[in-house]
Amino acid sequence: MGMVCDFHTHTFLSDGELSPVELARRALVQGYTVLAIADHVGVGTCEDVLRQVKADCALINRHWPILALPAVELTHVPTAAIADVARQAKLLGAALVVVHGETIVEPVEPGTNLAALRCTDVDVLAHPGLLTDEEASVAAANGVFLELSARKGHSLTNGHVRQIAAKHGARLLVNSDGHAPDDLLSEQFARRVALGAGLAEAALPQVLVENPKLLLQRIGAGEARGQ
Repeated sequence: MGMVCDFHTHTFLSDGELSPVELARRALVQGYTVLAIADHVGVGTCEDVLRQVKADCALINRHWPILALPAVELTHVPTAAIADVARQAKLLGAALVVVHGETIVEPVEPGTNLAALRCTDVDVLAHPGLLTDEEASVAAANGVFLELSARKGHSLTNGHVRQIAAKHGARLLVNSDGHAPDDLLSEQFARRVALGAGLAEAALPQVLVENPKLLLQRIGAGEARGQ
């Protein structure tokens, strides 16, 4: 397949270990063609984080053959405020808005998944946990992508997410939710995460190649750049 696309990573602007530029450099060497830097934000931190990430992504894109996207992950934002904060993020220049879904390993407010999936400014629902039929149906209808997570803990429900998403035709992505260099995906590991969630070998090109292209089209980011 020859590409690694990851729409959910973190830097030291939230709880990651690396600067945005170092993360991008390591991702490029790892074989990435697309990297979304989606640090955790709320209403008070969104503007400052995006200002810094946008500047670094512009630098990265100018000099290296990787598409770096300034993004945010709305994390433990009250459900009633998700739409407002997502709109704020897009107005501030986020190419991509990820919402921290109802993972079973954190006390995320119930209703977060649906609030995110109903919001036109949300592009990816990360680690949705015990995804419901209603949620998967809304995701499919609104074109919001659902994450199969490579992160410990969040990945416990990948098989369930895959099964319910397939039932309703919702689109899946494999993301690292990376916080450290060792968390970054490789093409082989992304395949193994997808297979471990129960995807058939024949479905891998759709999830690992075609769906990232569809997400890039959704956000108007164009094609990834090869090395």
